[in-house]
Formats: sequence, C-alpha cells, structure tokens
Amino acid sequence: MLWFRIIRPQTLFASLCPVLVGCLCSLSLPSASGQLTPYVVVVTILCALAMQILSNLYNDYYDFLNGADSKGRVGFKRALAEGQVTVKQMRTACNITLVVAVLLGALLVAVGGYVILGIGLTALLFAWLYSATSHSLSYLGIADIFVFLYYGVIASVGTTWLLFASTQDLFCWTDSDWWSVQVPAASDALLMSFYAGAVNGLISMCVLAINNIRDIEDDRQAGKRTLPVRLGKTTALVLFAIVVLLTPLFAYLAFGFSWAMLVVLPGAFILYRVIRAYGAEYNICLLLTGIWNLIYAGLVALTVM
Repeated sequence: MLWFRIIRPQTLFASLCPVLVGCLCSLSLPSASGQLTPYVVVVTILCALAMQILSNLYNDYYDFLNGADSKGRVGFKRALAEGQVTVKQMRTACNITLVVAVLLGALLVAVGGYVILGIGLTALLFAWLYSATSHSLSYLGIADIFVFLYYGVIASVGTTWLLFASTQDLFCWTDSDWWSVQVPAASDALLMSFYAGAVNGLISMCVLAINNIRDIEDDRQAGKRTLPVRLGKTTALVLFAIVVLLTPLFAYLAFGFSWAMLVVLPGAFILYRVIRAYGAEYNICLLLTGIWNLIYAGLVALTVM
C-alpha cells in the first residue's frame, strides 16, 4: 500500500482521460469508424500512466533533495520527506518506472513512427525538468504550459494519431514534396482531438493551480516561483476562473453545441470550493478535479457515441 500511495493514484486521471478522449475522437466520424485497435489502446494507456507515475516519482525525489518538501506538509504526504522510504529506494523506483515507460513507448513508436518518438522523448525530458533542479519548470512558474500540452492536446492528438496509424498509412508525399493527409477522416479527427484534448489540459492546469495555491507559503520559502507565488493568491484564483470559463469554449470548438460543453458546471463548483478552501481542504478539491476530468471524458462519450 505504501508504494501505491507514493505513485499518487489520485492524480492519474490527468494522463488517463486525454487518452480516452483521443480514442473517442478517432471514432467520432462515420468515415473514421473501425479505427480502435485494442492493443494500441491498452499500450497507450499503460504508457501514459507509466509516464505520469515517473513524473510523480521524480517530483517526490527531487523536491526532497532540493528542500521543497518537509515533514508534516499540508498536501498529500511525500514518502521521502516523511522518512517512509530511503533516497536509494526512491531512485530505484524511478529507474524501474523509466525502463517500463521506455519499453511501452518503444511499442508505440513501432506503430506511430517519428511523431510518437518525438512526443515520448520530450515527455521524458520535461518529466525530469519539472523539478530536477532549482531552475526547473515548477520553480520558474512555467509548468502550467507543459501541463496543458502533455496532459492535454499532445496526449489526445498522439492517441488519435496512433489509432489511425495502426490501421493505415496516414500521410503520403505530394508533387510539391509536402506531406498531405491520405485519409481525410484522420485530419478531421486530429483537429477535433486537439480542441477536445485542450479541455483535459485546462483541467490539469487547475490541478496544478490548486496545488500551488495550497502550497504558496511553503513554495515561497523553498524558492519555487509558481504563479501564485509570483502573482499572489487573488490573481491566481482569477486565472483559475478564466481557465474554467475556457473549458466550454474548447469543447464547442471540438464538438459544437453538445453534452461536452457541460464540463463547465463541475468546474464552477470546484472553483467555488477552492475559493472557500483552507489548509487540507485543498486536497479534497484536488480529488474533485480528478473526478472532473473523468466526468468530461464521459460527456465526450455521450457526445460522440
């Protein structure tokens, strides 16, 4: 149970849901039916989960080494800071998870080619850069951008790409030596997946925002210049509200007027809870935000099925 808690299962919706949305987008168009390859779906989900677990372990490991985590923190307890595991054990867990993620990624590269290789390599790089040094993404206040991309549009578009690539050649050379889409449905599904995955990315930005608002004082002392540290709690809450309001816009761009636009309702409720939250109450908001991501995936299913 200890290692189950260490991998932070409450956060894993962030990597699972954009993959589910990417799968749904690949099936959303009549001309795109039959693109769901079970083997590719399973491996994509496992790889996405492995990558997020690796990022969580790196975060635990490097935040402890950099002095950003301490015993008795308000947020979910960190194993190293609480003395539940040793640095060596955590480093071993990081290495094992890295090997698993690379092996799963290699299977996907065999299907999706250089596009998936590029996604995988940059994802590994940013998982390490997130908190590995005192100048990492989480310390500079720019992690939100990468959370939006890798837990949103890149994850969903990459999944849609894989599902089409597993059944047919997506692209061919034209006379002008530019790539052209060989399957029109793929182009439409990829664009839909981009907008739909952006909603997942916005929800994951809210997860990060709640973390950072909760930890604002600890982060300030540790030298982590997150957005709430840079701009203050009030401004961070205003930005949170803007992100929530953007979710139905991107849902509309993906699917038009649809069930998916109702994604704003749980977001508004969570915003209300965050505004009123204090101390450990933020942890409940984090759990609710994970459920919000899953609710959105359900709304997408209602929209496209």
